[in-house]
Amino acid sequence: MTAGPIYDRVALIGLGLIASSMAHAMRAARLAGHIAGHARTAETRAAARELFCDSVHGTAAAAAEGADLVVLCVPVGAMGEVAGAIAPALKPGATVTDVGSVKRAVIAAVAPHIPPGVHFVPGHPLAGTEHSGPRAGFATLFRNRWCILTPEPGTDPAAVARLRALWAAMGSNVDEMDADHHDLVLAVTSHTPHLIAYTMVGVADDLGRVTDSEVIKYSAAGFRDFTRIAASDPTMWRDVFLNNRDATLEILGRFTEELFALQRAIRMGDGPHLHAYFTRTRAIRRGIIEAGQDTDAPDFGRAKAGT
Repeated sequence: MTAGPIYDRVALIGLGLIASSMAHAMRAARLAGHIAGHARTAETRAAARELFCDSVHGTAAAAAEGADLVVLCVPVGAMGEVAGAIAPALKPGATVTDVGSVKRAVIAAVAPHIPPGVHFVPGHPLAGTEHSGPRAGFATLFRNRWCILTPEPGTDPAAVARLRALWAAMGSNVDEMDADHHDLVLAVTSHTPHLIAYTMVGVADDLGRVTDSEVIKYSAAGFRDFTRIAASDPTMWRDVFLNNRDATLEILGRFTEELFALQRAIRMGDGPHLHAYFTRTRAIRRGIIEAGQDTDAPDFGRAKAGT
């Protein structure tokens, strides 16, 4: 718990899973004096007003006016347009941040719109579910998950420290890194796995010898988890791949090389190669569990229906 609000007024632009979870977490710990919000649709604005916002506004600029912290929670491809819309409303000394999973493209799109005297601290909470929308959020989404900040050289250290304090108070582990390095790391840990999941589900859909009912009925844990990942917001992921193109293509190239090597081992009956490879990759999974980023409980710790 903090002694008082970290920010007097926070504006959330875009009111989906991440924004709603931030609002619930801030309200639970009293981290913001007032939470303002904006979303494009009247339906989303109504839900946010009912569930977690103190005020909801018809434009992004109106929500951002007077805010100490403005959080851009829109798809990566819309960041620049939104930054341009809120720029005239930003007050001196305010901080603008974002939650996009690509950082270099966001900096290129947003930074030119940030007025002098306003701080821009890009951010990315590494948390989420396959669900989206204002009703999907919950206060503990960020607990023991990482949030990466990628401030550019020369950013005010006090503004960075204040934002770090907010994320830590919402339960996150906070780290800082260069934007380009962030994009490469996320291409490995998130972007390429999502692309592979979309591809595998698409392959199953295209395979005429396996019916839809069989795919659903006999989904073992592996394919089921692919479908869970592939259920993520298509607009968000379209923008991620278009805006982190180079890093994703680099990792896809490496993945293809590894896949070819495994194909050859299977074709040649090279059991020792397969065993050694799977032993090495299992150790990585164990490292994730030891780092507290997942559980080794049966079924990945998911609650069963009806429990």
